[in-house]
Amino acid sequence: MVNLIVTLTINPAIDRTITTDRLVFEDRTYILDSTETAGGRGINASRVLHSFGASTLAVATAGGDSGRRFERHLQACGFPFELVPIASEIRTNLAITDRQGLTIKLNELGPELQPAEVERVQAAVLRRLEGAEWLMLCGSLPPGVPETFYASLIRLAHEHNVKTLLDTDGPALRTGIAAGPTVVAPNQQEAERLLETALVTRGHARRAAERIRQMGAGCVVLSLGSRGAVGAFPDGIFEAVPPPVKAVCPIGAGDALAAAFVWAWGRGADLVDALRWAVAAGTASATLPGVQFASLPEARQIYDRLEVRRISGPSPSGEAAGRSVR
Repeated sequence: MVNLIVTLTINPAIDRTITTDRLVFEDRTYILDSTETAGGRGINASRVLHSFGASTLAVATAGGDSGRRFERHLQACGFPFELVPIASEIRTNLAITDRQGLTIKLNELGPELQPAEVERVQAAVLRRLEGAEWLMLCGSLPPGVPETFYASLIRLAHEHNVKTLLDTDGPALRTGIAAGPTVVAPNQQEAERLLETALVTRGHARRAAERIRQMGAGCVVLSLGSRGAVGAFPDGIFEAVPPPVKAVCPIGAGDALAAAFVWAWGRGADLVDALRWAVAAGTASATLPGVQFASLPEARQIYDRLEVRRISGPSPSGEAAGRSVR
């Protein structure tokens, strides 16, 4: 395959999403809809990549009855995948959202993997690095997986000249950044935990993105939800600000953001334009009900209305910091 983007979801899930009329305390609410899908950040990223026309392959674990249901859901997605068998049931996650966009997420930790199972996952990824352009390492590590697992895969990818995107949390994020991924894509809460500081203002977010880049990442895309994202790149810091939209369900918007960034950069866009596409895809996805992802035409509508500002750094065209970049 040409320009193959491999995604890894070592802690996948059956994602059940319940939509209600409202979320309130100490009063009843009514279920309007309930859906079940194959979930996990890497799976969601492959969905977006496939929808945008990219060549993608999803690697994930699967075990037990829930793993068989997971595989059936994946077969309907349309992109190729490889499942690494494990002994235990994969997890089930629950998300409850209302028509106003308020969301509660309840995630299980996931099954404990045995050392031999972890080795099989690594071997599966290693086989797929031949001919791949990108490796996206997405989501949490389940119990039993060393916190250095993603860092090890990043180093293996470097040896095969494969670019990497890291999208995780906690110790796996810290050790993974130290291994030098091409891109790291934390959301605000993950960055706050990593840096042990609150990110209240845009200035806080800009400084946080640059601090994370100095920790070892080549580029940083720090997602700020409805406020867009900050990109810390070798040639400066940029801020992508989306137009006002009505967010219906933000679940998965960060996965769309990460996938669109890799898709855009992989097809020849510069980093600033890739940041624009990333925020466009994430914003457009948040306007859809349930766990849905924006199509390329839907993302383009936001892309055309989105502003990217240079905050600091040299500019080849000579514009001053803070000006809009198209």
